[in-house]
Amino acid sequence: MTSDPVFLADCRARLAFDLLANTWNCVVLWALKDGPRRHGILREHIGGISQKVLTETLRRLEFDGLVARRVYGGSPPRVEYELTGLGRTLLVPLDTFGAWAFEHGDEVMAAQDRYIRDH
Repeated sequence: MTSDPVFLADCRARLAFDLLANTWNCVVLWALKDGPRRHGILREHIGGISQKVLTETLRRLEFDGLVARRVYGGSPPRVEYELTGLGRTLLVPLDTFGAWAFEHGDEVMAAQDRYIRDH
C-alpha cells in the first residue's frame, strides 16, 4: 500500500477539477462561447450574478489563460471579454457536462429532496 497522495496540489487533474469547481467559471465560459461580450451584456445574459462576482470570475479566468480582456479606446473606453484558444478547448467538455445535467438533473434534485425528507 502506498501513502502517496493521488491528487497533489500541482496535479493537472486537480487543476482541471478546480476550474470546474467554481460554478461561475463554467457559466461565464459558456456565456462567451458565441464571441466577445462587454461586462454589462455578460451580466444581463447570466442570471443571478452580481457585478462583483462577475468581475472576480473574469479576472480569475483571465489569470488562468481562458479569457482575454480587450480594451478599446474612446470615451468612455470600451472593454470586451472573449475566450482564448485555450478557453475554447473547454467548450466541448462543458457541453457534454451540460447535456449530462439536462438528462439527469431531475434525478439529482429528486435525490436531494429525498435526503432532506429523510434526514
